[in-house]
Amino acid sequence: MQHIEHVGPGPVSPLAREEFVRMRDGVRLATDVYLPGAPAASDASPGDTVLIRLPYDKSGAYTYIPLIAEYFAQRGYRVVAQDVRGKFRSEGEALLFVNEADDGYDTIEWIVNQAWSNGRVAMWGDSYYGFTQWAAVSSQHPALKAIAPRVTGTQLGEPVRTAPGARTSGVEWGITYLYPLTYFHSQDAYFWDLDPERRPYSAQVEAVLEQLGSRSISYDQWYPRPVHLPRFPNGDPFDARPVPTLHTIGWWDNCAPLSWADVARIAQRPAWALNHFLRIESMDHESYYLGEPEEDRVAERSHEQLLAGLPRMLEPALAFFEVFVRGNGVPTDIPRVAYNLAGTPGMRASETWPPADAAPLDLFAHAGGELSPERPAAASDIEWVHDPADPVPSSVANAFAFLLDAPDEAALADRDDVVAFTTEPVADDLDLTGPVSATAVIASDGPGMDLFVRLLDVDERGRAFRIARGQVHLHEARQAAHVEVDLGQLGYRLPAGHRLRVHVSSSDAPEFIPQPGTGEHPWGATELTTNRQRLHLGGDRPFRLTLTVGTRADADETDTATKGIHHV
Repeated sequence: MQHIEHVGPGPVSPLAREEFVRMRDGVRLATDVYLPGAPAASDASPGDTVLIRLPYDKSGAYTYIPLIAEYFAQRGYRVVAQDVRGKFRSEGEALLFVNEADDGYDTIEWIVNQAWSNGRVAMWGDSYYGFTQWAAVSSQHPALKAIAPRVTGTQLGEPVRTAPGARTSGVEWGITYLYPLTYFHSQDAYFWDLDPERRPYSAQVEAVLEQLGSRSISYDQWYPRPVHLPRFPNGDPFDARPVPTLHTIGWWDNCAPLSWADVARIAQRPAWALNHFLRIESMDHESYYLGEPEEDRVAERSHEQLLAGLPRMLEPALAFFEVFVRGNGVPTDIPRVAYNLAGTPGMRASETWPPADAAPLDLFAHAGGELSPERPAAASDIEWVHDPADPVPSSVANAFAFLLDAPDEAALADRDDVVAFTTEPVADDLDLTGPVSATAVIASDGPGMDLFVRLLDVDERGRAFRIARGQVHLHEARQAAHVEVDLGQLGYRLPAGHRLRVHVSSSDAPEFIPQPGTGEHPWGATELTTNRQRLHLGGDRPFRLTLTVGTRADADETDTATKGIHHV
């Protein structure tokens, strides 16, 4: 029998008054109201409200919303924290994503009709409670004045789709199928571990559902026959009235590709672009930061550690709300782009991302393992065997908390199914500020092939730290094809003496579901077989890595940080 951890709702904070807010269909959502002044005050004068709608328990330890609410309330905000439909104390079905637009609208409408509301509402939150902000934007409630979504995207949690006739698609995360079985199985949360060595994975799910005695409608809508219900029934958020947005992304957030996809869409809509302010921090999904003291990198933070982290988390949103909700100041008080160049202190400001001085730099893979700007004239191939029974292991147990471990990935290059290419050490600090991508021609003797590309910083001791990554799936892989791999965006200083390394492979498990080698859906595959994978190098089909390099403001114009790369 599978060990399952059952987590129910925590006690309502003594600082809050719990209400049950009725939605348009009669379902009531559990809602905590925090008012400035005395705990659970009922006679507060009208003021601005911060709304937080989440599925992780408004009263639970995981998201520590009572501490966050108290911080906002100390700045004079009324705070409304709500369990989304079907979760913890709220009524209704636990169905991912599709109810958040209308429920967001109805909750805002309830807020503006309370005596303690002045009719102005802002929203804040991470991940799913960042998504609920985009859903509320799509509902176009006029009282929503600003949002501050962090580490999220409008397509959060959406299973991979393949466009008709396309040769390539994304690679599926394991969490795509596990999330609706844990947090969204039903009202409470149920946590259990998938055995990565026991196939099919779908059979393990069925055993757990039988043990729980009920199914998950969120899981059943996606597997085995996906039904993509509209998550924005009132229209796309970016077709709605633009709402001032402080958009926070983490360089090491595993969900960052979803955030950057939204940034690209916003850039195509001038009215939205005028209302969009980007903040990029050296953090992961769970708000662990690069370079923070080791004593702060613990899986369960203490009460004191949580309190100490609140200013870093909340002050940017408070400054933003001061301008766009309270009207104190002007939009130019907020940097259009604020970012941390990882490896350096503080935040930098720019009018654009990437910064205007950024320029592309191409590096090419060579058969001898070198990575350099010189394009190899001779064509060659390199091969490896993908074994789904022994996939390349994911470097961390929790992909959402990559910086908790900040692992050394150098040993992965010793595997026969990982191909590595490395530059010479750079002569001076090299600032990488912008998109990273790879282009390749690949093939397999199997029906499908996953290509994983990881970019690493290798220090003088040989420690390899991952700084960017991307992956793509090739359909009909027996026929060679040109593929493009998006490795996301980088804001990173490569110190002098360090090298860049690329790892190329066909798996990263269990974070990504490994291909079985047979062409079956990897979640339900029963048979496994090895595949021989091929990567072309040089000639008219090179493997190319394209970086974006910034100009060092403190660099000598006659010297360039890339000279260590240019002379290999």
